[in-house]
Amino acid sequence: MSNDQRLILVDSHAHLDGKQFQADREQVIARAREAGVETIVAIGNGDGPGTLDCGIQLAEKYDFIHATVGIHPHEAKLATEAAFAELEQLAKRPRVIAWGEIGLDYFYDHSPRDTQQQVFIRQMELAHAAKLPIVIHCRPSENSEDAWEDCLGLIGQHWGKSGEGGILHCFTGTWAHAKRALDMGFMISFAGNVTFPKAQQIRDAAKEVPLDRMLIETDSPYLAPVPHRGKRNEPAFVKETARQLGQLRGLSMEEIGTETTRNFHRFFSLPERANSI
Repeated sequence: MSNDQRLILVDSHAHLDGKQFQADREQVIARAREAGVETIVAIGNGDGPGTLDCGIQLAEKYDFIHATVGIHPHEAKLATEAAFAELEQLAKRPRVIAWGEIGLDYFYDHSPRDTQQQVFIRQMELAHAAKLPIVIHCRPSENSEDAWEDCLGLIGQHWGKSGEGGILHCFTGTWAHAKRALDMGFMISFAGNVTFPKAQQIRDAAKEVPLDRMLIETDSPYLAPVPHRGKRNEPAFVKETARQLGQLRGLSMEEIGTETTRNFHRFFSLPERANSI
């Protein structure tokens, strides 16, 4: 590819509804566009039940933003039948392309683990009925693989044969974890933490994941990549993740951007945006 290839990026996972963006959300989105971000996925967890349409609100305002819906494992203890019924209806909205983020978080344990598992299973059932892929959050307790074993096990039991696939978002596991997910039809998405000095495990996995199964994201406002670490993350910074992955794979930032953008459109069966690729 030529050295003057244009930079085209997709931020496949951003929490743009957060209070961290309240003062300058429009400017943040404008900076992303200026940086080459052609599409953003606004994650629709909000603060749990009562705010589950937050991603949709953004997607209905900007034609280059898509949305998800779902209850994050942190808020699993707040899930009610009314919330599940609301999610069923929200999932029918035309701007919704996935169900998530859902999964397990054993690091913070904001909700009891058995409750997290029950809500995870229920949402996989609802996502299957809605024919939407799932976006997975998986964070184990410190120095453990407990959440990975439970999460991948539940996916294999309740989702693996659904045919809808999914995304392991902000991947932090090992290549072995990634391979198990790949074998179940998942995409692997890398965030800014792949640039962190102590993240060698993530970089090792990033060298192995097939290029056509890889996505990039920011997880804004969290996990700002080097050289922005410690600041509020925002979609424009997704280029630093592309840069790091390029260095790992012997490719340019532009090549990683192009390939992951293609992957995004293919996975979600979305038409490529005009003048994008």
